[in-house]
Amino acid sequence: MNFALYRELLAVRPIRRLLLVGMVARIPHSAAGVLLTLHIVLTLGQGYAAAGAAAAVMTIGIAVGAPWRGRRVDTVGLRRALVPSVISEAVIWSIVPHVSYQWLLPLVFVGGLLTLPIFSVVRQSLGVLADGKQRRTAFALDAISTEMVFMIGPAAGAVVATSGHTTAGLTVVGLSTSLAGLFLIWFNPPTRSPDQTEECIEDEQHAAEVAVVSAAPAHLQEAAADLLPAAADRAPGVRGRVAHSFAWFTPTVGAVFAVAAGAGMVLSGSDVGIVAALEIGGHQGEIGIVFLFWCAASVVGGLVYGAMHRPVPPILLLLGMAAFTIPMGFASGTWTLALLSILPGLLCAPVLSAASEKVADLVSEERRGEAMGWYGSALTAGVALGSPLAGVFIDSTGPSGGFVSVGVAGVILCLAGMLLQQRRRRQTGT
Repeated sequence: MNFALYRELLAVRPIRRLLLVGMVARIPHSAAGVLLTLHIVLTLGQGYAAAGAAAAVMTIGIAVGAPWRGRRVDTVGLRRALVPSVISEAVIWSIVPHVSYQWLLPLVFVGGLLTLPIFSVVRQSLGVLADGKQRRTAFALDAISTEMVFMIGPAAGAVVATSGHTTAGLTVVGLSTSLAGLFLIWFNPPTRSPDQTEECIEDEQHAAEVAVVSAAPAHLQEAAADLLPAAADRAPGVRGRVAHSFAWFTPTVGAVFAVAAGAGMVLSGSDVGIVAALEIGGHQGEIGIVFLFWCAASVVGGLVYGAMHRPVPPILLLLGMAAFTIPMGFASGTWTLALLSILPGLLCAPVLSAASEKVADLVSEERRGEAMGWYGSALTAGVALGSPLAGVFIDSTGPSGGFVSVGVAGVILCLAGMLLQQRRRRQTGT
């Protein structure tokens, strides 16, 4: 292990600034999950299944919007792509806490659809700013900073919610995220290396030339073909790129997305399980203790993983995290739950950083924004599944059902994925 990699990486000013901006921008929405759950349960008087369903609707919106948002970053640039998010975050989350549950559902879906794509933007920019051996360390630092955010956000959200201020808390989430988006627009981190940016500009110019030639009368097209041979030559290429817009999506990339979905499911189910276990037991004020242990363990795990010389397959990391989540369902109190959260927590940041690194390695820069968007969609799709899955088992069997259900589901997903990998290797002879 080489922990000096962290010092070398943080010495690079753009990377250091990107990680700091990403960390600050994530804090508001890290509190939104707990605030929304307790707003629905405590303020609106609904059950945890209803709260999980609302979280699922929001994350489905995020999953649907993320690829489109990532593609917009690839095609029009970061600043123009973030404008809808800056507006919607302020408007939607100022309305959500003032409506009934029936109206809340479509609003949180739209809020998710247009949410600030801070996670995918940071990952995409890190893929540009760091390469080679630095990339693993960079993504590990990103995962670590995310865990530090989740030490602060959910604990703060729980304090605000249990104090009876969920309405004000959700409003502050929206306004703060909108301000973070404005700051990100001002900072404008790179999402493509200079040579790739130049190629993109040339492609757009050639595409424009082809469009003009195609729209002209036949006799003018012949003359234009002589004057603009490059445009004529590139026409098939432009059509080819449209036809092969998903050429980057390989079975290996799909397997990474499945791991991301599994990680989201386990994490969101554990999140709901922790809140439910302590709220039902009358220890709402101690939610922050468990999150502190869980996230601190993830930070330690991320630091170790980022200093390693060789990567670990994301599916193995997820298998361990899911298996270690199951015992959390047998905790007898706040401190037992906190201690049992250490083992799955140790593998949380490594899972996310390993999966992000794999996507960055497998997908070229010109499509990486879209790929990271789909990666985010897979992650949030897992979150959308994990929250209601845990909520249903919590309502029917108690808080322990939340941890056991998502843990077992994660283990089954990993075992199935490993069997499919072995079968594919036998078929291809590799």
